[in-house]
Amino acid sequence: MSSLADRCKPIRLLVVDVDGSLTAGGIIYGVNGQEHKRFHVRDGWALKEWTTAGRSLAVLTGRSSDLVEKRGKELGAAWVIQGAKDKAAAWDGLLYSAACAPEQVAVLGDDEPDLPLFQRCGLGAAPADASSQARRKAHLVLRKGGGEGAARELLELVMRCQGIWPNN
Repeated sequence: MSSLADRCKPIRLLVVDVDGSLTAGGIIYGVNGQEHKRFHVRDGWALKEWTTAGRSLAVLTGRSSDLVEKRGKELGAAWVIQGAKDKAAAWDGLLYSAACAPEQVAVLGDDEPDLPLFQRCGLGAAPADASSQARRKAHLVLRKGGGEGAARELLELVMRCQGIWPNN
């Protein structure tokens, strides 16, 4: 069994789910049918620091939304993959495009569709309020919930381990 530090050191690509990981999981529809999501600014700051440090970010979600495309671009995501009903099917292509080995990938996910990725990646992390199955399968269960700073908590841990956290 690898230590958490051993899992963190080689990470170069972060793959994040959206609903339940970057958001609290709720979806709000306006009267015109437009979808609204709430993202945490601390997660956004840490994700920008990650990409600024020369690391890669991929958004991989089962749903599709213009908001997710916009947020992914704001954060510097190299890949925004939406409508992925089978996330494991998108995995190989993503790793090939990113030129990463599985142990160089961290995944932040909260539910059943993310579980196959936890088995394939170097570090699988689940927010505190993830499904019980996701919490059991993850290498790391975070203290923060989805949309409440889970991405920042994960990135601070990984980046501190790598010595690249700002003001480390």
